[in-house]
Amino acid sequence: MEYDVKDLSLAETGGNRVEWAAQAMPVLNAIKDRFSREKPLKGVRVAACLHVTTETAVLMQTLKAGGAMVHLCASNPLSTQDDVAAFLVSNENIPVFSIKGEDRDTYYRHIYQALEVKPQITMDDGADLVSTIHAEKRELLKDIIAGTEETTTGVIRLKSMAAEGVLAYPIIAVNDANTKHLFDNRYGTGQSTVDGIIRATNRLLAGSTFVVAGYGWCGRGVAMRANGMGANVIVTEVDPLRALEAVMDGYQVMTMLNAAKLGDFFCTVTGDIKVLRREHFAEMKDGAVVCNSGHFNVEIDLEALEEMSEEKRQIRESVEEYRLSNGKRVNVLGEGRLVNLAAAEGHPPSVMDMSFANQALAASYVTEKGATLEKKVYGVPEEIDREIGRLKLAAMEVEIDELLPEQEKYLKSWDMGT
Repeated sequence: MEYDVKDLSLAETGGNRVEWAAQAMPVLNAIKDRFSREKPLKGVRVAACLHVTTETAVLMQTLKAGGAMVHLCASNPLSTQDDVAAFLVSNENIPVFSIKGEDRDTYYRHIYQALEVKPQITMDDGADLVSTIHAEKRELLKDIIAGTEETTTGVIRLKSMAAEGVLAYPIIAVNDANTKHLFDNRYGTGQSTVDGIIRATNRLLAGSTFVVAGYGWCGRGVAMRANGMGANVIVTEVDPLRALEAVMDGYQVMTMLNAAKLGDFFCTVTGDIKVLRREHFAEMKDGAVVCNSGHFNVEIDLEALEEMSEEKRQIRESVEEYRLSNGKRVNVLGEGRLVNLAAAEGHPPSVMDMSFANQALAASYVTEKGATLEKKVYGVPEEIDREIGRLKLAAMEVEIDELLPEQEKYLKSWDMGT
């Protein structure tokens, strides 16, 4: 079996951590038990480009239990947990191609190696697998049934491909499931981002000014958690409705140029390029902390920051200090990559439980229905979304009411009046 991981001797530590994560993932465990019995993915070849974390390992175990042949590579050069990669190779016999801190060439070599499985299903977190297949490995398209996409950035890229008529196979947008983005993006990103910032800096958030760029579900979560830690939160936006919502939620809203003068911490969560750029760095306070929790490191214009700097040094693990020509210092966390994974462990397993339950059930769905799907981006079927919600509530021992027959009739009628 081919693989490329840092050190197989880390496998025992990784196994213990995977076991710990699995204890907080009851929905995925229930699906794994069903997959073990029914084998809905028997013989199906899966190439997965995901963050190689403990939670992802539980998903890989679930897919394998369902009968799938899986190859895994990283969707971010800094998000890999090397002990988990070692565990999957040593204990689960799953080919993994992923090393934390790998350079760009190695990152793409690992994608090519994962694709050697000749996938029938692709699993992406950011659409790098899909874009590589379409640009460089089109010979693989003949075998591919469908794919799944985990995150907002990837869904945006894939919908663009579909709109231009170049998407060559159907994709399920796992990110768009209610049991994914309402929980993973908001509560997962909120907690894990603040966790990464605190681990990297050991700075106090209470009383600070915390600037959140973007007020989508991830931005909402980051703002909520920073506010809960006692920070004064400023939101910057380009969408008037989201900006209005942030105002109504009690946050200051202003342009980034104005926020740059006030912020102690800056976190981008937009999915777009150059959200923090030259004119903003020039206005920042001495010692400002800058990070990103959107998918790619392009949200911070690091090239411009380099050009403005007279000196750059790593002052702490996951912290690079840029000393500008005006004498001020700007501190960038995790090389501008996902701070919650570069400087911490990513989302808590209890929220990834629902996200990866969507991945597992979507894989089963496309295995069965893929031939009937058009070459476009689909949402997760409502029955899957609701079933995951039901399973999660059951695991939490939460009971809810059911509609009476007359209530159902009323909701479907037009002639009963008030």
